[in-house]
Amino acid sequence: MPKLDRSPMRVTAEYDTPMPMRDGTVLRGSVHRRAEGGPFPALLARSPYGEGPFRAIPLTAALEAGFAVVLQHCRGRGTSDGEFRPWLDEGDDGHDTIAWITAQPWSNGEVVMTGMSYLAGCALQAAATRPPGLKAVYAAMTPHDFHDGLKYHGGALALGSALNWGAMQAALGLMHAAEAGEDVGAAFGPLLPAMTDPAAAVRTLPLDAVEGIPWWHDWISHPERDAYWQGLAETLRHDRIEAPVMHVAGWFDLFLSGTLENHRRLGGPLVIGPWSHLTSASSGTGRLDFGFSASAQAIQLEQRQLAFLQGRDTGPAVKIFVMGDDVWRDEESWPLARAVETRYHLHPGGLLSPDPPAPGAEPATFTFDPRDPVPTTGGPTLLADPTNVGPQDQRDVERRADVLCYTSEALGSDLEVTGPVTVTLRAGTSAACTDWTAKLVNVHPDGRAMSVTDGIVRTTTAAGTYTVDLVATSQVFKAGHRIRVQISSSNFPRFDRNPGTGRPAALATEAELVVQRQRVFPDSFITLPVVPR
Repeated sequence: MPKLDRSPMRVTAEYDTPMPMRDGTVLRGSVHRRAEGGPFPALLARSPYGEGPFRAIPLTAALEAGFAVVLQHCRGRGTSDGEFRPWLDEGDDGHDTIAWITAQPWSNGEVVMTGMSYLAGCALQAAATRPPGLKAVYAAMTPHDFHDGLKYHGGALALGSALNWGAMQAALGLMHAAEAGEDVGAAFGPLLPAMTDPAAAVRTLPLDAVEGIPWWHDWISHPERDAYWQGLAETLRHDRIEAPVMHVAGWFDLFLSGTLENHRRLGGPLVIGPWSHLTSASSGTGRLDFGFSASAQAIQLEQRQLAFLQGRDTGPAVKIFVMGDDVWRDEESWPLARAVETRYHLHPGGLLSPDPPAPGAEPATFTFDPRDPVPTTGGPTLLADPTNVGPQDQRDVERRADVLCYTSEALGSDLEVTGPVTVTLRAGTSAACTDWTAKLVNVHPDGRAMSVTDGIVRTTTAAGTYTVDLVATSQVFKAGHRIRVQISSSNFPRFDRNPGTGRPAALATEAELVVQRQRVFPDSFITLPVVPR
C-alpha cells in the first residue's frame, strides 16, 4: 500500500458509474481518483442510505493517501437498480463490486472496505465471500448477527430501533420507486403513522398490525433464532473472513455487543469510545460531556483508519475510553485479564453490597402492568428521538413503584469497572412469563443518577434463575459516588412489552395484556469486572 502523499493533486470524479452484478442487476456509484498516476488501490464503501453516509468517508485523506475511492449505492437505493432486501444481497453484491473494481484499468488489484453500521456490515458480508483482492476492512459499530443484538436482545424485540429503521428504509424504497416513475402515493399511507407519530406507532397492538414496512412481519414473527435468521447468518460467516479487520465501538452504541463479538471472533485492533451510534465525532453523549479528548478527532481515528487499511498501523491492540477518569488507555487485549469478577448482592431494603445477604430473607416485590411500561430513559438506543440516548438522569424512573433500586454505600475510594457486566436474578412472576430488566447506575454526590449500561432477558418460565446481559462498560465510580442497580420488567420503547400470556408477543392485543406480580429474591447479584487501581 502507498504511503501518505500530501503533494497537490488533481482529482477526477465519475458519477452514476454502472457496475453490473452476477444476476444482471446494475448498481451505480461514484469513482474518485487522482487525475495522474496509478494504478491505485481502491477504498470501497457501500450504502443503503443515499449520499448522506458517504460524507463520513475520509475522501480527501484517502485520495491523498493514494487510494481511488468508490462510493456505491446498495441495490434498490440511490441510483442503483434492483430491489433492496436488508442484508440478503450485500455479500454477493460486495464480492461482484470488488471484482468490477479490480478489472478497471486504474486499479492495481487491491481493495479495502470501510464503513459504519449497515455499511460496516456490507464490508464484513463481502469479506465472508473471500473476494480476491480484498486486503482489509474497517468496521465501526455493527452487529455480529442479524437476530441476536440487532433485532432481538435477550429474547426481546428491539422495538424502537426496528420500527425507526424499518420505517426509514421503507420510505427510502418508496422514494426510489417514485424516482423510477412509479406511482407510490397509495403506498405512503400505511407508512405515515410510523413516520409522523412514532411515539404512538410503538404502542400499536398487536405488533403485526404495523403496516407499510415490507420486512416487519418477518422480523416480529421469528422471535427465536430459527431458520429465517440462520439463512441470513450464512451471509456473515466469520469463519470465512480472512482479511484483517479493525473494529470501532461505543459504550452507548446499541451494537456494542456485536462489535465486541466481531472482535472476539476475528481479532484485529479494537477502539471503544464514550459514544452512541451517532456521536463518535462529539465530546458528549446523552447528559454528560466527557471533554474534547473523548472525540474521535482527539485520538486521530481517521488517520489510524487509513493507516490500518494501508497495512501500516502500529497502534495499540485495544484502546478504550475510561469514563469517570475521562481518559484514553491502551490495553493488550479485551476483556482485561487483570479485571476481577466481583459480586455485589441485592439485599432486602435496597442495599447493594459485596457481602451476601443473610439467609431466609423475604423477596422484594413489585407489580408490572404492560399498559404502563417503564419508559426508556437513555442507554444504547437508536430511537426516533435522537436525544434519548446515552447517560441520562434516572431519578424520575426510580420514583416509579415498578422499579426496584439497590444502592451501595458511598465509596471511600475510586472503583473502576471495566469489562463485561451481568446481573443474575433469582426471580418469579404471577404470569406465565415475563421480562427482567437491569440497569447499572452511577449515583453522584449531588443526587444525579446517571445510567451506565443496561440489558433485558425474556423468560419462558414463571420462575427461575436468569442472567441479564448488560454487555460491557469502562466506568470509574469516583470516591463519594454510589453504585446502583435498577431492576424492573420493561424498558419501553427500546424493547417491546411482554404481555405475560406465554403466547408470541407480536400477537398480543391490548385486551390480552396481563398484570404481572414480580418477586426478586435476595440471593440475586450483579457481577462487576473490578480493575485494581
